[in-house]
Amino acid sequence: MPLSSVRVGLVRAWRMLATALAFGAFGLGGVLLRIIYFPLLALVVRDPARRVPLARETVRRSFAGFILLMRVLGLISYQIDGRERLARPGLLILANHPSLIDVVFLVSLVRNADCLIRAGLFDNAFTGGAVRGAGYIRNSGGPQLLQACMDSLQAGSNLVIFPEGTRSRPGEPLQLQRGAAQIALRAGCKITPVTIQMRPLALSKGRPWWRVTDRPMHFIIKVEDDIDVAPFLESAAGELGVAARHLTGHLQQYFSTIGGAAWTQQH
Repeated sequence: MPLSSVRVGLVRAWRMLATALAFGAFGLGGVLLRIIYFPLLALVVRDPARRVPLARETVRRSFAGFILLMRVLGLISYQIDGRERLARPGLLILANHPSLIDVVFLVSLVRNADCLIRAGLFDNAFTGGAVRGAGYIRNSGGPQLLQACMDSLQAGSNLVIFPEGTRSRPGEPLQLQRGAAQIALRAGCKITPVTIQMRPLALSKGRPWWRVTDRPMHFIIKVEDDIDVAPFLESAAGELGVAARHLTGHLQQYFSTIGGAAWTQQH
């Protein structure tokens, strides 16, 4: 066997082991937070108004530690542009979703982050403690969901939503749900878009974590200029349904071109 093939095999074996170590550490950390930290925090800090921000900061720091671990292990590299724009309170942050660790990246960058989380993660042994302790919003649908999101924004939280609802599939066009547009229009707040680009493809929809790449995944995360939703309401004569459809179409085009989807799929 040529020496180059042996070297490639060794690199892949190391990267698979390092990926297993990283996600193993993530899972262990989630379990420890669930069974030790969050129960103690609930005993010591009874007031939810004080406890939730503390829990969110703990999650933010834990996620930042996970990102650092992946970088130290040589699994990822990254570039973040416009991070200072995430320091404002009450942001509605929308992002495309090419990889499994997008939410970890974003929450590690945003203080007092609230997230719209799929229901299954609330009962997951590894993530349930964090999402419950941080007071994240369960994506269960219905008018209560929209109201919970608007209440979060009005309370000064930074609400993070992936309008695709799940990771995008490489090579397929983005499909955005209208919920994020409806929240922005009903709350009357601007959208802070974050575009996520990555190469080579890994941790994407339909690709298991153990299918590692030959080189580190490189992420380019950009906090773009805010999008004002008022013109969409005005052009729809105040009809929320029409405005939400137009805004969703605009966001779909935005993330497919200015955002990372097209770039990611071509590399």
